[in-house]
Amino acid sequence: MKIGLYFGSFNPVHFGHLIIANYIVNNTDLDQGWLVVSPQNPFKTSAVLLNEYERLFLVRLAVEDEPNLRASDVEFKLPKPSYTIDTLVYLEEKYPQYQFSIIMGSDSYENLPKWKNADILIKKYPMIVYQRREHPVIVRQDEERKPLILQAPLLEISATMIRQNVQQGKSIRYLVPEKVREEIEKGGYYK
Repeated sequence: MKIGLYFGSFNPVHFGHLIIANYIVNNTDLDQGWLVVSPQNPFKTSAVLLNEYERLFLVRLAVEDEPNLRASDVEFKLPKPSYTIDTLVYLEEKYPQYQFSIIMGSDSYENLPKWKNADILIKKYPMIVYQRREHPVIVRQDEERKPLILQAPLLEISATMIRQNVQQGKSIRYLVPEKVREEIEKGGYYK
């Protein structure tokens, strides 16, 4: 089985994430897309992060009716901060029958050389890169394995904007799945 790993804080998960994940699974040879909830991204401050179990619960709500998408808590079992290479090594040991690819935006792809063991990631794992407007994909000539570049539909939605709307008492309807909106309101998240 071919699995695409879409890493993120998902703070909170929103339609932009889901459209990208669904588009990539449906327009590649992937069998499933796993939204890997990162408890602590080494490039982000954790001060504004909702508890990882609450973020995981929201992702599970968001994908519960989609058979090709799944929420993953794999990084909850690993040391923090989360490094993609460590997660992939763990997953390969746990699921030797699966082939893993990395799903990322072109902004993350630009920063890939700064990642832990980036050279191993680039050589060993297929990269599926979706184009972001301000970040053209520049493929390095020395790369043996070239990324698959897709023009996935993008929405101008950000988790930051959603959190700000919640803090200001504004609606987040149509920005997140209805079940996610209801849980955010019920739990008093991001207030």
